[in-house]
Amino acid sequence: MKKFSIVILSVIIAACSQQGEKSEKQSSKPVKKYTIEQFYKNLEIYGGSFSYDETKLLVTGNETGIFNLFALPVDGSEPHQLTNSESESIFAISYFPEDNRILYSSDKGGNEIDHIYLLRENGSVKDLTPEEEAKSNFFGWARDQKSFFYLSNKRDPKFFDLYEMDIASFSPKMIYQNDEGFYVSAISKNKKIFALTKSITTSNNEMYLYDRETKELKHISLHEGDAQYSPQFFDLADKFLYFLTNEDSEFQYLIKYDLESGKKEKVWETNWNVWYAYNSYNEKYRVIGVNEDAKTVVHVIDLKTNEKVKFPEFDDGSIKSVRISRSEKLMRLTVGGSTSPNNIYVYNFENKELKQLTLTLNPEIDADDLIAGKVVRYKSFDGLEIPAIYYQPHSATPENKVPALIWVHGGPGGQARLSYFALIQYLVNHDYAILAVNNRGSSGYGKTFYKMDDQKHGDVDLKDCIAGKDFLASTDVIDMDKVGIIGGSYGGYIVMAALAFTPDEFDVGVNIFGVTNWLRTLKSMPAYWESFREALYAEMGNPFTEDSVRLYNFSPVFHGGNVTKPLMVLQGANDPRVLQVESDEMVEAVRANGVPVEYVLFEDEGHGFMKKENEIEGYGKISDFLDKYLKGK
Repeated sequence: MKKFSIVILSVIIAACSQQGEKSEKQSSKPVKKYTIEQFYKNLEIYGGSFSYDETKLLVTGNETGIFNLFALPVDGSEPHQLTNSESESIFAISYFPEDNRILYSSDKGGNEIDHIYLLRENGSVKDLTPEEEAKSNFFGWARDQKSFFYLSNKRDPKFFDLYEMDIASFSPKMIYQNDEGFYVSAISKNKKIFALTKSITTSNNEMYLYDRETKELKHISLHEGDAQYSPQFFDLADKFLYFLTNEDSEFQYLIKYDLESGKKEKVWETNWNVWYAYNSYNEKYRVIGVNEDAKTVVHVIDLKTNEKVKFPEFDDGSIKSVRISRSEKLMRLTVGGSTSPNNIYVYNFENKELKQLTLTLNPEIDADDLIAGKVVRYKSFDGLEIPAIYYQPHSATPENKVPALIWVHGGPGGQARLSYFALIQYLVNHDYAILAVNNRGSSGYGKTFYKMDDQKHGDVDLKDCIAGKDFLASTDVIDMDKVGIIGGSYGGYIVMAALAFTPDEFDVGVNIFGVTNWLRTLKSMPAYWESFREALYAEMGNPFTEDSVRLYNFSPVFHGGNVTKPLMVLQGANDPRVLQVESDEMVEAVRANGVPVEYVLFEDEGHGFMKKENEIEGYGKISDFLDKYLKGK
């Protein structure tokens, strides 16, 4: 078996252009053109938890064409494939604390009803959460390593209760019954105190402490105005809870809360969102991840000296995430680069050795032929500054103008990030410029920016995307008669909104798993979204109230008669979020206009691609569609 070649959908790219400046012009450079099959020989990798003896990492990879489990030796020797699924994707959870047994999760055909499975050392498998319609999510190992926690909605489909499963008998016990839509976010080391949150809106929640012995529920996030709270961890002595909040701030910062006195102390703050924080097993190190202008910046702090751990710099990439072994001697690093998928490294704290374990880019592809994204900013219709990521083909010059695509991320509330996505690189390699827009309502740019599209969806967010055309024109290398729009999930909704509500702005649209009927989507949410339902209604509108009028007006499926430009729709038959019927009806409405429509339905996918063969088929057809209706226009 070849050395593991792996990819994740993210790239760390640094480069920033000042507001109002034109994009740096590139001299035309001849590059080799690669096929979609070549781009998807890059393999995705997830995870990287250490085995009990710290000799290997447990990772998920799709080298077989679908996600399976692999053991990745930390000495750099050949990986070992642990599962051989050919139909359902398998995702790693963890090695067992004292042996080589494994926990993993899997659903059925993308239906998102995840179960937790035990993989024994002899290869046999047991479903530890066999309730057919119940969704189970691993929550972590108990400090004594004799049990693990998980959340499940098997008692009530609407709410997730907390269970503890003893690993000697594999008998689960409910330890917190959730009847009020709370979410368990952290558990004290002695298993007595649970940190809970409750969603109010998508910009506002509340935080509580629940005492398992006294049954007392203590509200600890009393505040005015909108604020978000995200419990991260309890310290080893169970004296402090560490949590993230943006109370009285645009950005999230780390707070230490004294469980006895109730005193709060700010621990870490910067001018970007602190994304996550945790301590290593024996609290020798603290890891803090910051969402810094669409890329992750990771800080590892020695808690004894309070100094940052220094690492070597990477030629083309930055550290995205780390995991420190239980002994605190080794650390797994995930490193992403602008023209290469993620790679896995292991760092030895004692001898300072850094070892690369994976080579992820398909060797058939020359990284110099790929394009690094650049963070840019432009003014929208009302003067608001919009951040975006721009990919300009090597071939683009004022004398050789290229077609372009506005790329819209998912959500609502997602973020276009400096990440490696094979489809983007494939399209750019084939002479399409791409501007990935972070319209108002995107996360990562402060809570004011995040709230700006509430109940204005299909309006101000769409206008932000349209304003991206001004940036494209400013580069002087774009054929402005050939500009399309593409997006997935919520981004797919914006694609359809653009074609239905502003039919003259874009020349084609590609809708990947996109919402088209907000009334149906908001009424047919999975039961297990119940605790988030009111928060989503507060942002999008309540379909059971007078909000339904606006939701109707901004649902493209009811306005398909306005669409005049060629459309492509991709849909998974098992999608629990965007039901197939939405895309069926949208396609039918547009076809009734005599407009060219290509509809690609995948019977074995849900809300996104899990199978490589489907990615190759679907994304390859996107390229063919664009070549015909945009480039060949």
